[in-house]
Order: sequence, then structure tokens, then C-alpha cells
Amino acid sequence: MRRRRAVVVGGSMSGLLAGLLLHQTAWDVEIYERVEGELAGRGAGIVAQPDLIERLIRIGIDTTDLGVEITTRKILDASGQVIGESTCPQVLTAWERVYRALRDAFPAEHYHRGRVVVGFEQTQHAVTVTLREHGAIECDLLVGADGLRSTIRQQCLPDLAPLYAGYVAWRALIAEAAFPTVIHRELFNFMTFYLPPGEQFLGYPVAGPENDLHPGRRRYNVVWYRPADESSELRHLLTDESGTTHSVSIPPPLIRRDAISAMRADAERLLPPQFRDVVRMISEPILQPIYDLASPRMAFGRVAILGDAAFVARPHVAAGVAKAADDAACLVAALEEAENVEAGLENFEAQRLPVGHRIIERARHLGAYLQATQTARDRARSQRHGIPQAVLAETAVLDFLRA
Repeated sequence: MRRRRAVVVGGSMSGLLAGLLLHQTAWDVEIYERVEGELAGRGAGIVAQPDLIERLIRIGIDTTDLGVEITTRKILDASGQVIGESTCPQVLTAWERVYRALRDAFPAEHYHRGRVVVGFEQTQHAVTVTLREHGAIECDLLVGADGLRSTIRQQCLPDLAPLYAGYVAWRALIAEAAFPTVIHRELFNFMTFYLPPGEQFLGYPVAGPENDLHPGRRRYNVVWYRPADESSELRHLLTDESGTTHSVSIPPPLIRRDAISAMRADAERLLPPQFRDVVRMISEPILQPIYDLASPRMAFGRVAILGDAAFVARPHVAAGVAKAADDAACLVAALEEAENVEAGLENFEAQRLPVGHRIIERARHLGAYLQATQTARDRARSQRHGIPQAVLAETAVLDFLRA
């Protein structure tokens, strides 16, 4: 029989996970990534959830040294004293660590950089994918794994757009070697939180450059969630020194100096001593506006969308990469069991659509107290999920999916 051919649009985590799992089940797979150079995670630390680790093992990736293993979470008060502690064993890693493992596992000759997909057409028997300056190719299955700004989703669901959540995250990765001994002892080997009024600051260890896990060469991932009204403060933060206002996000080198200075001044005013020291160590902060995206569909004939192309949840659940891995695994299993591609994608959608909506709703609950504006429902959620005990117990934990 003729081997079936799949085209995957997007060469990041979702695309690589889908491509590798399809490749394992006798599909010919081509991945097209619009970025010319190698992708980078811009300082992203991630929690390696058990589902992700399971999928990586299935692909054949060694997860022995996937990240930094921690067991304890702590939460501080304004003076820096520990006011809560819990046990929560997890593996914390860097975006680059997982991406590099996936990238190395996928056949290099079938991964195409600098290839921009501009659209597609499909019939009952095939999909024709059009690439800018590279003609058209025909395939049996098209997978849109091209993230928040997905071209494939835009064609399938032209009226769907990301919804700003009402707050931003200041992020950074700090070299372990930069930590003073006392601060290192108090913070580095834990996931540690502080809750300024209506805000959240947290930090935890991840792998160092080149996925280095040796003590002294790792990094500390910092995230500070802060409310920002969309029409005023967010627009101000996304406007660079030249007066250009960026949509969705702004490259770190273009963040205005006065915005960074204001963030640093607020750190001195709002944070406990240990985290003030951490902010002083940040050289180039990253600004990440927080968005929700919830697709009403994931299957469109012979076309599927998955990962962040279909659902983008606020980071508090730490489900992004694990969700992408589960999407990809479900997609492949559904195709294996079905008589044809269309039936397989319908089954895939029936299984994964409810999960995506549950993750979105949970993340909205956890982040409600951070929003610049709140409804009565949001305020009720804040009273439940914005207290220290709940933050310790619920952040980056996916037990709610198994309840």
C-alpha cells in the first residue's frame, strides 16, 4: 500500500511531537517551519509533567536527565519569612532542553526551515498546501501546529482570535553562578512564591545553557504576573522607544527602558528581600502578555489543529507542552483506529476538545485574581484560588484532569 503523507505546519514542540509520532506509525512526514534560524524559547522554563515524560519515552528520547528534580514548594511573606510549605515532586526544565531533544530525534532531511505556508485547499481525497515561494505540495493529512498565530487555524476559523487575560508576565532566566550563597540556599532548589496584592511572583531552577544540569551551571526561571489594563498599560508596555506599538508581544531588546525601570522600582517596593535580590540579577527581562485561546473545533476534514494552535491556556496550569504531547498521541491513535483520515480526525476532536476547554477553564480560575478588571464571578474565584494555600497546591498540577 502507498504510504500516507502528512504535512505538519510549525516546527516547534507541537509540530515535532506530532511529526515524530506520525513518523513512528509509518507516515511520511514533512515539517515546515516559517522561521529561518533555529528556534529558541526566549527564557521559558517549563514543568515536565508526567504525561510529557511518558510521550518522550515512547518516542525513544532518554528522559534520565530531562531537568532539575525538586520536591518542595514554599511561599514567602513580605519580610521573606516562609509562611507555607508543601511537598510536590516535579521535574523542572527549560524549553530549549525539550525542544532540542525532539529536534534531534526528527529526521533532519524532513524538517524545512524558512518555509512559509500561506494556505491550503482540500478535496475528499487530498489536501494541497501552498508555500510562499516554494510552490504547492499534496498530502493526505495537514496538521496545524503553528502556535498562537496559526495560519491554519486562521483559515479554518477566521473569526477566532486570542483573548487578552488582563495581565502580563515579566520573565527571565538567571545563571545559577550569579546567586549569592545565602539567596541560593534559600531559593534555588525550590519552587518559591510570593503574592503581592493582586499579583504573583515565583521562581524555580531549570537546566542551564546547552541543557547543563551540573550544580553551579543551571539557571533560575523567574515569572512575575502583574495586572495591566489592555487599553492603557498593556499598550504602553508594548510600545517601543521609536513609538511603534507591537501586537501580541514585543521582542525583549525593544522593551522601553522606562518600562523596565518602573518594573525594577516596583520590585524594590513590593517584593520580599530575596526576590528583590533576584530582580536585581535580571539583565534582559522578557515581557509576556497573557492570552486565552479556545477553539470550538480541532478537525476540518483532512485538516487538524493541535497544541497552541487550538488552545492556549494561561501558564498557571503548566499544561502547554504536556497538552501538545497528548494532542499528538491522541491524533495518531485515532488515525490508526479509523477507516479513513476524516473519521480519525473526528474521533481525535471528540476526545481532545473537552480536555482543551477544561484546561482553559481551570487556568482562568487560577489566574482570575491577577486580572486588571474582574467580574463578580472572577472575584469569587480569586477568594478561592488566590490564597497562599491554593497557590501552593494548585499551580502547575494537572490532577484536576484526572478528577
